[in-house]
Amino acid sequence: MCSNGIHQHGVEHRPVAEEEVHILLFEPASTVNTGNVRGELTAEKLDWI
Repeated sequence: MCSNGIHQHGVEHRPVAEEEVHILLFEPASTVNTGNVRGELTAEKLDWI
């Protein structure tokens, strides 16, 4: 992993933490919560924070 926490494309990402952590993940608004699969768990309208 780079010192800035950004991984290069194709590098396996397997984070481990000894204690509970909190993260803030930024994704484009078009990102679907179930990936490329649509079904009953797919959220069509997401809450804005």
